[in-house]
Amino acid sequence: MARSVAIIGGGIAGLATAYQLQRLRESGADLAFTLFEQSNRLGGIVETHRQDGFVIECGPDGWVTDKPWARELAEELGLADEIIPSNDETRVTWVLRDGELLAMPDGMRMMVPERVEAVMHSPLFSASAREAYAAEPGRAEELKASAPDHDESVADFVKRHFGDEVLRVVGAPLLGGVFGGDVERLSVRSVMAPFVSMEREHGSLTLALQARAAQRGDRRAATVFTSLRTGTATLIDRMVAAISPEAILLERSIVSMQRTPGGWTLRDNLGNETAFDHVMLAAPVRVAAALVVPIDAEAASLLKIPSSSAVIAGFGYTPEAAPQLPAGFGFLSPEGEDCQLLAGTFADQKFDGRAPQGGKSIRAYFGGERADALIPRSDEEIAAFAKQELEKVLGPLPAAAVTIVRRWPDALPQYEVGHGERMTQLQQRIDAIGALHLLGNGYQGVGLPDLVRDGRAAARSLVA
Repeated sequence: MARSVAIIGGGIAGLATAYQLQRLRESGADLAFTLFEQSNRLGGIVETHRQDGFVIECGPDGWVTDKPWARELAEELGLADEIIPSNDETRVTWVLRDGELLAMPDGMRMMVPERVEAVMHSPLFSASAREAYAAEPGRAEELKASAPDHDESVADFVKRHFGDEVLRVVGAPLLGGVFGGDVERLSVRSVMAPFVSMEREHGSLTLALQARAAQRGDRRAATVFTSLRTGTATLIDRMVAAISPEAILLERSIVSMQRTPGGWTLRDNLGNETAFDHVMLAAPVRVAAALVVPIDAEAASLLKIPSSSAVIAGFGYTPEAAPQLPAGFGFLSPEGEDCQLLAGTFADQKFDGRAPQGGKSIRAYFGGERADALIPRSDEEIAAFAKQELEKVLGPLPAAAVTIVRRWPDALPQYEVGHGERMTQLQQRIDAIGALHLLGNGYQGVGLPDLVRDGRAAARSLVA
């Protein structure tokens, strides 16, 4: 009899798991699977709105190029011709400071410069911040020696290298755009692991980036971001098309799980009880915690991971009404500025094909408590408020031809200090339960590539 697998959750991690199980089954593996999704659509926060030549992302607009797993999946799905790079030749990130947009210096990776000289001429930073940047390479041995052997907050890590101002002006808004979280609580080992490795090896983060550039030599660096010409949801559409339709159950949630000698018994919202050999739990963390409580209270306690919300408003402008925008990818709005946005993205300038020729597309992004306050409001109210906040930065904007609003409550798990250690403890509990995998953005990474990697690896482990 085929080994039966339940996948709970039809976001990117659950779909990647289902897709890989489908591939394994087609290759001869004796597997059967069912995917349960509580909503009426698949993809989770990956959603693309396509209208009148506009391609507006309702969630993530692409992925970090350095992580290969989303690209590999896209190529496997026949989407090689759809893959597009970000327009790094014109990449500029603006930062709102005292009501004025100032450009981040060239060659920055997060808040770390590859060339100190670029920072020295930047009006974005005060004289004291520029001095901190200039001094950091000379402190390499001190920084290496003082690096803690335990986890610490992103704030402490950045301040140790560059000081308070760099954290507030650049570090906090950059990471807030990804995690929507508090840098005083976010774990540096979980959200900035490459930089922790740089510190261990080089001490100075600036010297580490320079060493990497020297190794690269004349080879052109890959673009920072990658996406798909018709939007990230095309990845979802292709995976769904490759999965047997009878294996997917929409508007079907799992309300309880019971461990049995032979595997699991799952009860759904319609009252059906079904036996499975293995469970892939790819639901949001809060749902996973509720399902695990009766099985292992300690594991459920470790699943109490704080989360943050996001609200996105997207606007499409026809060529006749296209506003004049600064060059580059968009802007960040640090805490303390007279703007409630966390960030604004000039989508058609970041990626080609996001608007009709000559048109413009802007995304407004709210995070954290600001997003929570907006979620109960109507689409019209959110769109009007987003336009108001954008106009504080960009000046008067015309009426948009296309407007979309999306709310993502508690969609961004917060990897707080000690997250890695807690996840190790959690995995030990899950292994002890047996025949259970935890998947999703609450554990080992929040980006599309991370979720694709984890879902496919979990599926492969069943036939290893």
